[in-house]
Amino acid sequence: MFLVWREAFPIEAERHPMRHASTIVLLGDGNLAGAWFAGSYEAEPDVSIYFARRSADGKWSPARRISVETGVAHWNPVLALSKSGSLILFYKLGCKIETWQTMVRVSRDFGTSWGPARELVPGDRGGRGPVRNKILLRRDGTWVAGASLEKGSAWTAFSDVSTDEGQTWKRSQDIRIRTEPSSSAYSSAGMVPVSLQSVQGRGIIQPTLWEDTGGVHMLLRSTEGWVYRCDSSDGGFSWNEPYPTAIPNNNSAIDVVRLNDSSLVLAHNPVSGNWAARSPLVLSVSRDGGEHWEQTLVLDSGQGEFSYPCIVASGEGLYVSWTHNRKEIALARISLS
Repeated sequence: MFLVWREAFPIEAERHPMRHASTIVLLGDGNLAGAWFAGSYEAEPDVSIYFARRSADGKWSPARRISVETGVAHWNPVLALSKSGSLILFYKLGCKIETWQTMVRVSRDFGTSWGPARELVPGDRGGRGPVRNKILLRRDGTWVAGASLEKGSAWTAFSDVSTDEGQTWKRSQDIRIRTEPSSSAYSSAGMVPVSLQSVQGRGIIQPTLWEDTGGVHMLLRSTEGWVYRCDSSDGGFSWNEPYPTAIPNNNSAIDVVRLNDSSLVLAHNPVSGNWAARSPLVLSVSRDGGEHWEQTLVLDSGQGEFSYPCIVASGEGLYVSWTHNRKEIALARISLS
């Protein structure tokens, strides 16, 4: 596994000081679409969703705003491609995380134009549908979205399952862990430039998913210093008790992808501790279904924040995007040979 090339997403015309939480999807023929949120600071009402498309020859379209709401914070875009070829954008809307709305827009021309924004689940507050990571496409065509709630001090996860490519959704039960109050739980929060409303939470959020012959599985960001895991034997409709893995976690996002040879590749910060440093950002590989992991490649390192990766597989390689110091979105092509 080695780095083939690395570049940055295009900069918005407004040249915002903060860029974060990218999502990428392959459109076919080497074309790639990406989205992210940008503005003055996370949770501020000027933060919007931006989109750009990269052609097979490496040329980017101009970055442009594709969220239509004004005066309210936008978060965590997730792109998905339907079987019919429609490009679907999910994103969170609201200055308070615990009362987020999940919005959705559809493009039938790969992002050149977009249909109207609508609520994914009318009346929901807190966040149905994908919360940050890409949607899992099961072998039978079912979509499984990793979801989570951040209400007060309690962070819980769940899954949302759709058998009609995102038109309707069925929610699983809450997935939660027991946490004990800790006076040192927030000691390093100042190292990470996040919304202060995030700092008070404890638990697990932002699942990333894969499917194998044993069922559907998720790895979860946690406040406990370790990635947690949860397993489903019925395709993601219900889940067993979550349990800690041996993978360090700094209470920051992770993302996993399953390759054609059944191995798993995880993009993460191999750092243990609640709100610990978001550096380095690495790829680790598991060849036994997620039981053991070997760190294989460093994507970014040094002083700063390298976080919120999105990883997708393509042929004999991978594409990975991530936040680089909140100033740009990095994109890399990784060869598996």
